Amino acid sequence: MDKLSLNAARRIAIAAQGLADPRPQGSVDRRHLRRVLGRIGLLQIDSVNVLARAHYLPLFSRLGPYAPTMLDDAAWGKPRSLFEYWAHEASLLPHDAWPLLRWRMERAGRMEGIYGGLARYMAERRDYADAIVDRIRTDGPVVASDIEGTRGAGGWWGWSEAKHALEWLFWAGHITTATRRGFERVYDLPERVLPPAVMAMPVPSAADAIRELLRISARALGVATASDLRDYFRLDPDHIKRHLPELVEAGDVIPTAVEGWPKIAYVHAEARRPRRVEARALLAPFDPLVWERARTERLFGFRYRIEIYTPAEKRIYGYYVLPFLLGDRLVARLDLKADRAASALLVQASHAEPDAPPDTTAALAAELRDMAAWLGLEKITVKRSGDLAPALAAALR
Repeated sequence: MDKLSLNAARRIAIAAQGLADPRPQGSVDRRHLRRVLGRIGLLQIDSVNVLARAHYLPLFSRLGPYAPTMLDDAAWGKPRSLFEYWAHEASLLPHDAWPLLRWRMERAGRMEGIYGGLARYMAERRDYADAIVDRIRTDGPVVASDIEGTRGAGGWWGWSEAKHALEWLFWAGHITTATRRGFERVYDLPERVLPPAVMAMPVPSAADAIRELLRISARALGVATASDLRDYFRLDPDHIKRHLPELVEAGDVIPTAVEGWPKIAYVHAEARRPRRVEARALLAPFDPLVWERARTERLFGFRYRIEIYTPAEKRIYGYYVLPFLLGDRLVARLDLKADRAASALLVQASHAEPDAPPDTTAALAAELRDMAAWLGLEKITVKRSGDLAPALAAALR
């Protein structure tokens, strides 16, 4: 069995995510987007827009300032190169992943592997869902509010009948996202949204597809436990038990003991093993490097929880907190908000980690300036909350 120091594991993980690479000089284009997606496999979508929506931020962390319209066009415009589906939660994925997730769609079509309440509801209302597909086929794309339906009371967020049906149809792959209005999905048939070449791709068996999803996860993480690999595409425990040993036998991953980790890890066979990384990035709460909180703590000794749903008086670090990666450490965390009316990037709170190096504030100030410019904000305002605030305010002056 291979052995790794914790420092080496951190560097492997950072390099695997593309965060150790120099940012592009000059304009960022679709080639850079493809390169990032080739490394991380997907972008998680989230509706919170206090700073920027979650799917935009990982690209900024790796590429620096870029035009968000580039991602919009790739996901919902022309020429389209991404699609939406349930991967690691709701996600944007390259078209190559469409056939790899057909098994999940087919399972949802059998009312398997989906929310139990939704499965029970749709088992009784399949005729209603079929009628919606017929309407879309005849009349064109729809949003949930276009379709009349009885609104639920209480659970399921008060979902209407139409919302239930559309969510199941999306999960089963009978419809997909054509575009978004605001942040509301506009649904259409996959064959009218995805390029013909994508729809014609061979569909692998479920076993082959799951093995490939595990390979993508291993490449994206660099070094990971079995549970980390499972989490990336939210696979079942049985999938790991059955298919991870096959990847080991094939030489795709190497079992490894990582210093301080209680469980065996697996290193992707082609993972870079740099001796030093020069990373500098603010990471969204849903960035693949940190979205699995237990792995973040194992790698960086950094306990990270999102406090959006915590009452304000009980929050420790703030509402929308981004860890700051410098070198191979998470050295600080900032609660950030884009005050678009005042054209200001607000640093609501800023906290340093105990081992933050002396150059933390200077590097952080540079990153905040880049972020403000990317968001089109004219100034940065540092509030006094947090032990890093005085030094950060001084660095920005």
